[in-house]
Amino acid sequence: MRRAAIIVLDGLGIGSAPDAHLYGDAGSNTLGNVARAVGGLSMPRFESLGLGRCAEILGVAPGVSPRAAYGRCEPASPGKDSTTGHWELCGLILETPFPTYPHGFPQRLITEFATRTGRGVLGNKPASGTAVLDEYGAEHCRSGDWIVYTSADSVFQVAAHDGTVPLEELYAACAAARELLTGEHGVSRVIARPFTGGPGAWKRTMDRRDFSLAPPGPTLLDRLAERQIPRVGVGKVDDLFARRGITSVHAGTNAEAYVLIEGALRAMRRGLLLANVIEFDQSWGHRNDVPGFHGGLQELDRAVPRLLDGVREDDLVIFTADHGNDPTTPSTDHSREVVPLLVVGPKVQPVDLGRRGTFADVGQTVAEFLGVPALAAGTSFLSEVWLD
Repeated sequence: MRRAAIIVLDGLGIGSAPDAHLYGDAGSNTLGNVARAVGGLSMPRFESLGLGRCAEILGVAPGVSPRAAYGRCEPASPGKDSTTGHWELCGLILETPFPTYPHGFPQRLITEFATRTGRGVLGNKPASGTAVLDEYGAEHCRSGDWIVYTSADSVFQVAAHDGTVPLEELYAACAAARELLTGEHGVSRVIARPFTGGPGAWKRTMDRRDFSLAPPGPTLLDRLAERQIPRVGVGKVDDLFARRGITSVHAGTNAEAYVLIEGALRAMRRGLLLANVIEFDQSWGHRNDVPGFHGGLQELDRAVPRLLDGVREDDLVIFTADHGNDPTTPSTDHSREVVPLLVVGPKVQPVDLGRRGTFADVGQTVAEFLGVPALAAGTSFLSEVWLD
């Protein structure tokens, strides 16, 4: 009857990874830089868990007696995208990174995509998801051609106005792109990006859909499925695992995610809750919106009592992240960062878990906690934190 929860605060990194310079991310520190930009953070509830012991964060005291076990995890997989980060959290480390396209996709792929879908292509370059609409939105509405763009991550993004292209046609086009983009061009995700509005007021809708590659090896979700241990998803986690081993209720905002997490922790009898809290990444990190990010942190801190209200005696709850997304840097892309590790539960000892060499330690710990076979990667810290 044990229950575990992994709550992924998407993009909430706490400092540059040792190899961040190889990704152009030297100096990135999402939480630390936001704190400095706003003159210090006030997060008393996360402070009481031990956030100030995970990293040096202006305004967050390190000297409190923490309620949680605390530490930080370094990324071991190459890459800094959500798929790579979530797979690693669930015990799967990649040997080679997903392909990226800093100069756009090869013309033969674009031509084949246009042939398969019956529409032309605009863009085909790295771009901000909002700037690309300003550049091509009006032309797309006139011509009906797809807007195709990428980023520093391994993504093939297809944007279409919902008054120009029916939503189901956009989804079908992305499914066709997913079939096309395999092998050496096997991007992590094909993303449908529907939008509405008009020139100067384009707005992306909540009908985004991700078409991910399936994990190339077993994950924590697979191990739990083999033992018929329930898995409950909140947010885009089903998309990130190609819907293998988990179904999920999506949340367009952090507030919606918090409500869903609360409900799951009240209703679940046993098993794993895997949740993605999206707006630190989607709404504020990618848009370099420091005030929005700061407001989101305050909202998160206020939500902590509600999130933990449904925790039971034998529960293990882990707050962490999948990468960084520093809104204070010129880049609008993810950043290669270490992530926080806060482990909460009535039977959890508030010990220092140190600097872990991989996110996979999270998945390995949950695998041991829920009694399934060990994963291929990671070192469990269960014996360090659990009092039974």
